[in-house]
Amino acid sequence: MPTPPEVSRSDAAGGDPAPAAPGPATQALWAGEDQARWHGATQVPICQSAAFAYPDLDAWLAVAQGRAAGHIYSRNTNPTVAAFEAKIQALERAAAAVSFASGMAAISATLFTLLSPGDRVVSIQDTYGGTNKLFLEFLPRFHIGVTLCPTSDADAIEAALPGARLLYLESPTNPTLKIVDVSRLAAAAHRHGACVVVDNTFATPVNQQPLALGADVVIHSATKFLGGHGDALGGAVCGAEDLVHRIFHFREITGACLDPLAAYLLLRGMKTLALRVERQNRNAQAVAEFLAGHPRVARVFYPGLPGHANHAVARRQMRGFGGVLSFALAGGWEAVRRFLPRLRYVHRAANLGAVETTAGPPATTSHVESTPAERAAAGIPEALVRYSAGIEDAADLLADLRQALECD
Repeated sequence: MPTPPEVSRSDAAGGDPAPAAPGPATQALWAGEDQARWHGATQVPICQSAAFAYPDLDAWLAVAQGRAAGHIYSRNTNPTVAAFEAKIQALERAAAAVSFASGMAAISATLFTLLSPGDRVVSIQDTYGGTNKLFLEFLPRFHIGVTLCPTSDADAIEAALPGARLLYLESPTNPTLKIVDVSRLAAAAHRHGACVVVDNTFATPVNQQPLALGADVVIHSATKFLGGHGDALGGAVCGAEDLVHRIFHFREITGACLDPLAAYLLLRGMKTLALRVERQNRNAQAVAEFLAGHPRVARVFYPGLPGHANHAVARRQMRGFGGVLSFALAGGWEAVRRFLPRLRYVHRAANLGAVETTAGPPATTSHVESTPAERAAAGIPEALVRYSAGIEDAADLLADLRQALECD
């Protein structure tokens, strides 16, 4: 596992304070990229090797038993993958991190590591569709209880916590952009002895750091904003060292490891994470404000709007409101069906967080695996459009939306 990130602290012997930890833009570039390990290479190479050889049995055993640094088999650890893990670990200010082949692999491994038959998990009603399927379909098969609470009802969530083993949160939520009060709910969960897991995919560590708000574990679909270019699948789990090591052990046995090429692509994408997210924050805010004033838009879901129900919480726990918004058109499903093909600067695809703008309804994106009844139960309108703002010029995105809305 990677070493813990540099932290700001004073010398225990009374010396000068250690330098403050670097900011997110600096960490996105430099964390995990020790040139000495790569013979002076300025970029982390792709270590495309399944296994790693040793000159003698003693050296090999020392690595296998954890007495010496090194790698044995890429299902367990790999140099390129380790660099990716070190970078997200540093960005989240975590003690440890482990990577996965996808975001859903990270989520499922975390849940199946930390929960056992007879345990109960408390979560919110409108998590990402794949996560919701784990709660509704898979965990009950293993006799794990699930309590799903109204997302915006913190009192109901707190009332469900006694006897729970784990609290699973997502903020902002996908695709209705609700915000949960992570600090409040984490404190309540800890009072009842529950572990707190937060999906931070939408916010990214640039906008929000759940560990600093009290979470024990943070999850990312690295496919989205971390990679940022829609060309690599990956997932990551960060948090307390003992918890992450347990999740790592589950992954090394079940095998959902990150491929070195995907790790390289994610590393390359993460170098511009801070720049991209700052631009996407601005673009999403401009788009949300434009749509909120358009007569053909029934409702806009974006925490950066003052009228959003959770705007005050978002302002308190986030540094930026994110690059994703959603909106419902006044004409319902038929209006969406006509509107989406008219957009020029949009990929109509099931992804988000990329440099290009991407849009689509939940029935084909976040909740494609869910039935209409399940989407309705989660409070997700069928005619909703999820819009992930890219890094295009904001004026072009607004003009594109205007012509698509007003073209008859």
